[in-house]
Amino acid sequence: MSEQSIVTLLSDFGLQDGYVGVIKGVIAQINPSLKTIDITHQIPPQDLVAARFCLMNAYAYFPRGTVHVAVVDPGVGSERRGVAIQFSGGYLVGPDNGLFSGVLSLSPAVAAVELTHSEYWRTVQASTTFHGRDIFAPVGAYLASGIALQMLGTVIDIESLVPLPLVDLEFSDLGLRGCIQYIDIFGNLITNIPASAVEGKNWSVRVKQRVISRGKTYSDVDLGQLVSLIGSHNWVEIALNGGNAQTELALKVGEPIEILS
Repeated sequence: MSEQSIVTLLSDFGLQDGYVGVIKGVIAQINPSLKTIDITHQIPPQDLVAARFCLMNAYAYFPRGTVHVAVVDPGVGSERRGVAIQFSGGYLVGPDNGLFSGVLSLSPAVAAVELTHSEYWRTVQASTTFHGRDIFAPVGAYLASGIALQMLGTVIDIESLVPLPLVDLEFSDLGLRGCIQYIDIFGNLITNIPASAVEGKNWSVRVKQRVISRGKTYSDVDLGQLVSLIGSHNWVEIALNGGNAQTELALKVGEPIEILS
């Protein structure tokens, strides 16, 4: 199997309307031997922060050379750029709106192009509302089939790629301040504090004046009790054993939390 034979898909399209199937059909028209793998299509509509997180925490589980097509695109049809980016793990294809900034914070870009060469689109007259079908899916298929990045468009400065900033980590007298960066389907509150920041320390989490003790597993506390721990993604998270921490604490993405140590 070629190292560039996998295309992953991530979007906010859901599974009701057929958009995902259309994208897979476009890829198969270009190269039916490509393997497409869905990361998720259940990103909340237009939620770039959630898309950033999910892609950032998925890309490392795929072979080097994988092409990741991600389409969460509130600015579709506007002046925002469509881009293809090469990084050490493979390629990223989609809108230049910050959704790739999580991956690139861990594995920086080495080259990028704006997708200006319409011969690699599905049609020169791309829809103004469905660039996933007409631009990003075909470009991803051509990349995965061996077309060179520079053939797809105009080379751009990687420093010009749009970031999607979160609250920066900030050290305080008591510990470390961060924020909630994602809330999963179980209501677990995943922070932007990496495991490496608390490794070897005796720590707890303070949020909304509540101090939540540390554990190693969800069941280290009684049912209905909150616990802070390192999740499988290697970020500090807050969970409620047998319940929903988001509902319990009424927190949203972006809200501050503090590590006490």
